[in-house]
Amino acid sequence: MNHKLKKDIPYILFVLPAAVIYSVITIIPTIYTFFYSFTNYTGLSKQFDFVGLSNYLKVFTTSNVKVSFINSIVYALTVPVLVTILAIPLAVILNGKMKTRNIQRAIFFFPSVISSLFLGYIWNFILSPSQNGLINRIIISLGGEKLLLLSDPRMAMVSLILVTVWCSTGWHACIYLANLQTISPEYYEAAAVDGANKWDVFKNITVPMLAPAMTTSVMLLITGSLKAFDLPFALTKGGPGYATTMITQTIITEGVNSNRVGFASAMSFVFLILISLFTVLQTKLMSKREEKLA
Repeated sequence: MNHKLKKDIPYILFVLPAAVIYSVITIIPTIYTFFYSFTNYTGLSKQFDFVGLSNYLKVFTTSNVKVSFINSIVYALTVPVLVTILAIPLAVILNGKMKTRNIQRAIFFFPSVISSLFLGYIWNFILSPSQNGLINRIIISLGGEKLLLLSDPRMAMVSLILVTVWCSTGWHACIYLANLQTISPEYYEAAAVDGANKWDVFKNITVPMLAPAMTTSVMLLITGSLKAFDLPFALTKGGPGYATTMITQTIITEGVNSNRVGFASAMSFVFLILISLFTVLQTKLMSKREEKLA
């Protein structure tokens, strides 16, 4: 046996279990999904016919599918922007020398620890359009009229985005906080000597030096938002109508509830391509920004 191969055997044996598990739960199902996307497979019967590209054509012509794709894109573009705008200043504040900074970090990080599904149900109770909703109860007790936050299509999406931002900001602030602690104090000392104010320091030193963390954070936010299911479903169940229905919910509805596995498989692959395009574009654009700063 080749001497180099002998040296590699322990590493191969170490990686092999993870590779087998990854293949069983990811690669093989993906291959099957791609295969079924060209069929009329229902998931109930073993008999099915090949239908060519008809499932893929339906993806672009079915109204509720198009709406759910648009909702997912709007959600995935809005959430990263808002979280980034809030997380960076929050990280700067938490990086200060306050005595309570560790407690504050724990408080802001806490929402990201709880299950998104659980948080969705909690916020559903808080924002419920009925008079039993927490916010409406307070408003009615003060003599006001109840708000239809989750019953109005526009407000439902706004509410979903704001709840997601509330859940995500603390965790992403921790990503920026870790990067902040690697920035050399010499930059800030030089800025102080030059007489730069706090805004100039933040704009010209802090934000540019956070480019690596921003690349990671935005990528996680975009992919996570595109794949979101549990929080939107728990908060609004996709309603009212299809106002907050995400593509993940549509895939499950069509594939499981409607027994249209072939059609749902085609949606899954279109969705996979969409996520890949977003991720590649975002990574390339932000990597170029990092290179300019290097």
